[in-house]
Amino acid sequence: MTEITTRPADAVSAPSGGRRRPRLDVGGPRAGTIVAFLTPFFLPFILFYLVPVGYALWQSFRVVRRSGGQYGTSYTTFGGFHQYAQVFQNDEFWSSIGRIGLFGIVQVPVMLFLALIMALLLDSPLLKLKSFFRITAFMPYAVPGVIAAIMWSYLYSPQLSPVVDLLNNLGLHPDFLGPGAVLWSAANISTWLWTGYNMLIMFSALQSIPQELYEAARIDGAGNWAIAWRIKVPIIAPSIVMTTVFSIIGTLQLYSEPAVLRQISSNISSTFTPNMLAYTVAVGNNYQQAAAISVVIAVITFVLSFGFMRLTSKRAGL
Repeated sequence: MTEITTRPADAVSAPSGGRRRPRLDVGGPRAGTIVAFLTPFFLPFILFYLVPVGYALWQSFRVVRRSGGQYGTSYTTFGGFHQYAQVFQNDEFWSSIGRIGLFGIVQVPVMLFLALIMALLLDSPLLKLKSFFRITAFMPYAVPGVIAAIMWSYLYSPQLSPVVDLLNNLGLHPDFLGPGAVLWSAANISTWLWTGYNMLIMFSALQSIPQELYEAARIDGAGNWAIAWRIKVPIIAPSIVMTTVFSIIGTLQLYSEPAVLRQISSNISSTFTPNMLAYTVAVGNNYQQAAAISVVIAVITFVLSFGFMRLTSKRAGL
């Protein structure tokens, strides 16, 4: 009589090498540990990000109605795309978008080019005191944006600035707060603030490049300039793309710099940037219109950022 033996299910499913595959017990204590570690992140993320975004989206589809005549009561109701139609018909909105677009087209490439040059210099063997220059370049990022705008507004003010006095004594008469210069004065503040931050991202990417590539390039006769532009820059291209996306997002969120400069310049209106327009509309108690403006800004930010990433991915063949 033939003896029939049975094997455990784990033994049947084990690979030929004899090792058992680890299985995640989703209902065991490991799952509880994962949830405990993720909760401190997801709870604030839901409460302070997803809920406000959802509330703004809901408000953007509401309109205020009145009943009972001039002295009646007001109430909000569903209005469809009425608020969005008002946004797209608002000339101040399109003026602010055009202004911020011009700001980004000039400021972002200048800032990232300066950050790239500084990162390459810090990674170069020719530069001494690298730690000092790295900390010095990154230090402006530690200054809050409002404080930085106040500092620069002092330097821009014709009545207070020693820089303006020096240039006046040299026969130059700059007007940093004039109608044609105030946008670039704000761009200068943003560049001063964020160049060191972007430089650090690029410099970190440069540090991950194997030194063997540089040694092989030098054996082939490449100099420091060729190594920088033909090896380093192409390798850290993903970091450059990432900083560009961050800069596009930050450009459309511009608020602190022009808001502070508005206190000393009459050439900055309350609708100078899209964010300032949304804030001004909200201060006027038109929260539904402000929510619609915010949603449109978010959509434009997403389209530009995602479009840039897709464009660069296609060119890179990814």
